[in-house]
Amino acid sequence: MNQFRIQYLKFAFLFLTGIVSSCATYYQSNQTFNQEFESGNLNEALAELQAKSSEANGRREFLFNVNNGLVLSMLGRYEESNEYFEKAFLFGEDYRKNYLNEAASYLTNPMITTYKGEDHEHLMLLYYKALNYLKLGNSESALVECRRLNIRLQQLSDRYKNDNKYQRDAFVHVLMGLIYDSDRDYNNAFIAYRNALQIYQDDYHRMFQLDVPDQLKIDILRTAWLSGFKDEYDQYKIEFDRPSYAYEPTEGGELIFFWHNGLSPVKAEWGINFMVDRRGNMVYFYNRELNLTFPFPLDGYDEKDKNSLANLEFFRVALPRYVERPTYYSRATLRIEDSDFEVQLLEDVSKIAFKSLHQRMDLELSKALIRVALKKAAEYQVRKEDVTLGSVLGMINAITEKADTRNWQTLPHSIYYARVPLQTGQNKITLELSGTGSDFHKQEFTYQIQKGQVLFHTFSSLESGYPDYGY
Repeated sequence: MNQFRIQYLKFAFLFLTGIVSSCATYYQSNQTFNQEFESGNLNEALAELQAKSSEANGRREFLFNVNNGLVLSMLGRYEESNEYFEKAFLFGEDYRKNYLNEAASYLTNPMITTYKGEDHEHLMLLYYKALNYLKLGNSESALVECRRLNIRLQQLSDRYKNDNKYQRDAFVHVLMGLIYDSDRDYNNAFIAYRNALQIYQDDYHRMFQLDVPDQLKIDILRTAWLSGFKDEYDQYKIEFDRPSYAYEPTEGGELIFFWHNGLSPVKAEWGINFMVDRRGNMVYFYNRELNLTFPFPLDGYDEKDKNSLANLEFFRVALPRYVERPTYYSRATLRIEDSDFEVQLLEDVSKIAFKSLHQRMDLELSKALIRVALKKAAEYQVRKEDVTLGSVLGMINAITEKADTRNWQTLPHSIYYARVPLQTGQNKITLELSGTGSDFHKQEFTYQIQKGQVLFHTFSSLESGYPDYGY
């Protein structure tokens, strides 16, 4: 065995040793942090996060920033939280200009590329950032985040033209309406609420089985009245079947209560086996069980590479999939004195995550096929010249074939809200959570309110089922 082969095999052994240790999913590789966070030990979870400060400028930069931002927000450290969310926002802006990151994933394992974040994750970080400003009483800065959200939504709409794609977000429009509303800009609030209504009716009902919250209907009627839109006011009274509705000003202030229920899904890996067939200047990858066929043109390849691709018979590609974490609670009610207010579902973050991944699965699959095909072709070529080196390369190819299992896993499973009128002075409210069977939780809050004030509050219930990977 010549010196080159010895050195190559040593390198291959070290390489294989390193990557075998990283076969866990992103969720599994962050077990300590996840245990602390899911148990509600937020200070310990934050310490675990910040102990990995090297990730602040690494391949997990986006996740490092949004996880820090979310945990700090839950701890009430809103200004620090927004510093991390702003870094994540700027990362997203810069990443869209760096196509080399995307190109690298065609030739390597996608886990070694920089994670860019899912579409809905970039919207959610701005939600948290705006909410932090609202809790700080800074509605002007919250409105800046509204405008950023609007730009992001326009980018989504420009990118996806298919009506069955997730390209509009009703929850974000409700949030914008709430912010304008709290700033007494009733005209823009009405427009945002009306946009949300249309998306719930046209998109969310069909794609996520989520209907218009009753509170949104009331807010549309109220802001239409306050904006002087009498025709729209009369129209929506009929559409919402509320002929007796009449606007009554609140004597004190109001509470906008957000309930973050459970935890979002985590990404895992699944594989598809493909057979290969070459016809002329095309190679076809197909899987009969799933009725999948993908053509791969050979234009631009020399004859040696074409022959190598033609020699392929069978291989496996790894793809990402989401695994849901079931919620522990399914219903929430706010009680103040003798009045009950249902906390209504605004956004099913889990379903949107599944939809976002599903609508780009064709792209994920084509990238994976190209990646594996090129690796396999190189393996066949090397094997022809040196069986030992070809076998080593085959092992490397097999072990490095991994899906990207990274995602923002501290997000809630779903988001609910309620608008509650409060009296001037001290108010005591009881939150009651219920699930299946005997699952029940009661939490009391005390709010001090001034006349005309709008308070924003969030409560997170982190209880959820563990992801079932199915193996």
